[in-house]
Amino acid sequence: MARRGDGGWCRPSTVDTKGCFEPDDGTRGPSLPHPDGERRAVLNPPRPTRSDRTGLSRLVIVGRMAATAPRPLASWPVFRQLLGDDRLALGDAARSARSEQLVARTETADHTVASVCPYCAVGCGQQVFVKDGKVIQVEGDPDSPVSRGRLCPKGSATKELVTGPARERTVKYRRPGGADWEELPLDRAMDMIADRVIATRAATWDGPHRRTLGIASLGGATLDNEENYLMKKLYTALGAIQVENQARI
Repeated sequence: MARRGDGGWCRPSTVDTKGCFEPDDGTRGPSLPHPDGERRAVLNPPRPTRSDRTGLSRLVIVGRMAATAPRPLASWPVFRQLLGDDRLALGDAARSARSEQLVARTETADHTVASVCPYCAVGCGQQVFVKDGKVIQVEGDPDSPVSRGRLCPKGSATKELVTGPARERTVKYRRPGGADWEELPLDRAMDMIADRVIATRAATWDGPHRRTLGIASLGGATLDNEENYLMKKLYTALGAIQVENQARI
């Protein structure tokens, strides 16, 4: 054991405080026997508080940046954050000459269209910002009683669903037994659907009960009340009784 300058003791091979001892005054932890017979207490130095560590980190950052700063320190956002009033960097400390010149895409939009997110059954409201006839941004609608302006990650990326290069923009049809898809004009596709609905209803019509079990409907979550009303009227007129909605499932 080696005696320290302050009266404590340390093992010669120890470079930290784990092998150091202080006179036992009842406040420094459990006592251990000293080689000379004296009772000493294990040295438990107080750990730095969170505020101490934060302050030290700030000093280290300031020191390093001051040593290598290629421009006046006052222009560095981190110095404005540490030394100014904006400690959370939510205002002046986060601004720069470049960021002050930036303009949000929503500011340049010609008009805004209210819409509904096309994904899950929650039906979150959206604001679609349009410029020159193209969608430039999609954000949550704060007036929506469902989502109150909030969108999940998928809903926030709805713009890519509209403007993405992989989006299908034409009707694709695969003939029975076919292996490939072919493009059809929209008018021809609508006529084909109408012909199949009429043929299916005629082939499956239950006269005594005035109904058909050959036609069913599964509505989507993004259908609004008006669309659901019109669909229900149509299927009732056709005699279809299997009418369901994905949101209820």
